[in-house]
Amino acid sequence: MTYQLPLQRLAHWVKTKPDSVWLSQPVNGLWHDLTWAEVDDQARRMAAALKALGCEPGDRVALLSKNCAQWIIADLAIMMAGLVSVPLYPLQSAESIAYVLDHAQVRVILVGKLDDAQKLEAGISEQIVRIAMPYPTLTAQHHWDALLAAHAPLREVHEVRPDDLASILYTSGTTGNPKGVMLSVQSFAWSGTQSVAELGINENDQYFSYLPLSHAAERILVEVNALYSSGRIAFVESLDSFMRDLQRVRPTIFFSVPRLWTRFQQGVLEKLPQSKLQRLLRVPLLGSLVAGKIRKGLGLDRARFLVSGAAPIPAALLQWYRSIGLNICEGYGMTEHLAYGCFNRPEQIRIGTVGRPMPGLELRIADDGEILLRCPSMMQGYYLDPEKTAETLRDGWLHTGDKGSVDAEGYLTITGRVKDIFKTSKGKYVAPAPIEGEIAKNLWVEQVCLIGNGMDQPVALIELSLAAAGQSREALTQSLEQTLQTVNERLLPHEKVSHLLIVSEPWTTDNGCMTPTMKIRRNVLEAKFAHEPAVQDSTALVVWQA
Repeated sequence: MTYQLPLQRLAHWVKTKPDSVWLSQPVNGLWHDLTWAEVDDQARRMAAALKALGCEPGDRVALLSKNCAQWIIADLAIMMAGLVSVPLYPLQSAESIAYVLDHAQVRVILVGKLDDAQKLEAGISEQIVRIAMPYPTLTAQHHWDALLAAHAPLREVHEVRPDDLASILYTSGTTGNPKGVMLSVQSFAWSGTQSVAELGINENDQYFSYLPLSHAAERILVEVNALYSSGRIAFVESLDSFMRDLQRVRPTIFFSVPRLWTRFQQGVLEKLPQSKLQRLLRVPLLGSLVAGKIRKGLGLDRARFLVSGAAPIPAALLQWYRSIGLNICEGYGMTEHLAYGCFNRPEQIRIGTVGRPMPGLELRIADDGEILLRCPSMMQGYYLDPEKTAETLRDGWLHTGDKGSVDAEGYLTITGRVKDIFKTSKGKYVAPAPIEGEIAKNLWVEQVCLIGNGMDQPVALIELSLAAAGQSREALTQSLEQTLQTVNERLLPHEKVSHLLIVSEPWTTDNGCMTPTMKIRRNVLEAKFAHEPAVQDSTALVVWQA
């Protein structure tokens, strides 16, 4: 199989279908389409502008913006100028932004669509040159449209080699400072080529991009796969317009995370309660019509490949979507190999697993249960951190830090994180992930985190779903008590959960309980709740935080 590098792939489409639309961007409710030729022209102009600002091959250029057409155009421009992209999460704190910009030695930053731009101002030093994309954003010395007008398209793009550094993707920092994952041009070429071939992605596919492009999964599943297949990408304009935009675009490929899949489900159940929905779905013709109407209302009536990743998704939620004709493919991947990992394919879904390895990905389970991976899209290492690199990459294998098992047909099941396992005061070890997954089957539970290090018995912290707000506390308590009793019946004595603590404050990135990629920061929650009287001294099965 021949692997074209990303810019070669772009050149191919510019030559073969220059006037075909690639990117669609809504602005104030109006949609603006950009063809392959227009994207190439703007990228070359921005590449010329970056060079004119003094950027030399190998320099780092940061991207701080919610998803938009200019994000992808800027990413291509950075490659064309021989520079290295450093994507930042739009929900990142100013302190974390400052750390990444300093650590990566960034010279220029492109700033764009942001929900609370001024809050991030302190994270960008005055020494870094700012370029503002054409949206309300941070103040900047240079502006996108002016730079495009002032510079002719770069004639000769930088000639890259497969092993050249293309991007430094910083991890979300669940336990400390983010680590800079160095990914080569070859990583993007391998992942894009293999993914498109294996998953049957083609030019007729439509993407809807809203999860951060700074995350490896969105970068490969949307930007890179669209670049390698010539599928179209449409962007969401804002949170307020999300469902309207999704219904207009009607993507064929849709990627989301468990928390958002839960929110979509809750939106349906607010209009059509579960008991009534189940009755309707049992009637053959009527059930089919109802399911079709729900899919259309979600904007997913054309979707043929639905993906969930970034965190475990409850099996009950997957079954619920299956009941309305939407088969979600849970997958597993890490930034360290550009999310080229394991996937359930649309026609080969085994609920409870994250699927089988993609072609060319080697998977091994170590003696201690840790998942080891090896493939050509592997990172070059962590930027400026040889010790952590040596710890993570050993004998050519990526030590993921996740524990898992593989069945006879090659399907991988994640059983937890190596470092998440904790020891109770009785000296017994508890793996939280399987227990959390069982508790999360309760539809009123949005998120759950099991803590218990040094405690007599584990305690589960619960963030309730939005739909739970319409229920009485008595009804919720009764439902959760039943769930806990059912779960505890299957656990060993030292694993049994003493009680559920219903937290009063949602877990967010602002309060530090969630990473920008919507992962729970277990260490933060444990430090925050472990010594609360409601955790230590309660005798009730369900306790509500004051």
